[in-house]
Amino acid sequence: MAINNSIQIAPSILAADFSRLGEQVAEAEAAGAERLHVDVMDGHFVPNLSMGPVVVEGLRPRTNMLIEVHLMVEAPAKFVASFINKGADLVIVHHEVLADARPVLADIKKRDKKAGIAINPNTPVDAIVPYLPLLDLALCMTVFPGFGGQTFLPDSTARIGRLRQLIAQHNPQCDLEVDGGIDSRTAPLAAGANVFVVGTGIFRHPLGISAAIRELKSAASSS
Repeated sequence: MAINNSIQIAPSILAADFSRLGEQVAEAEAAGAERLHVDVMDGHFVPNLSMGPVVVEGLRPRTNMLIEVHLMVEAPAKFVASFINKGADLVIVHHEVLADARPVLADIKKRDKKAGIAINPNTPVDAIVPYLPLLDLALCMTVFPGFGGQTFLPDSTARIGRLRQLIAQHNPQCDLEVDGGIDSRTAPLAAGANVFVVGTGIFRHPLGISAAIRELKSAASSS
């Protein structure tokens, strides 16, 4: 995993064409994407349902990209082992469903994988402080999770700036990821982030996946 000043693009396959998933993932990797973002939803913590470990199992032999699994579920501890066993490199859990995230973070680390925590837009950024020394990645949601294609929330810019300050104080090697409404126009509003999750802005870009990733890298680097 790159250090915190290296810009990385993480295409979110939630927005991909699943009839051409392997082909689209290969195109994203060839265009310079560094990691793949897999959104897992349980219909409870968020109102949508999405993919399971079988998707990671199918993608693992097809890509050298880091595969990060974002568990938007009520009981993340139940899913950690199954996704790691199928090839996940990094597992992200939500602060909002865990009274104490340390046990699940320890389980991820025990399995020799990277660990991350996500916070929703209505969760105070400082809530992540107790866990920062344990994290490889902190994810600041810039929309409320559950559906793709949402609009970047404007107060996210200040939240990202604050989270970057906290990372600098407590764990400078921790990546700062943003997810939600990110495209070449909004990426500069996420100054301080170094990992950009993008779904619709990549897989449904009018000029195609490669052009989208080039635009995003340029926009994110200028933030």
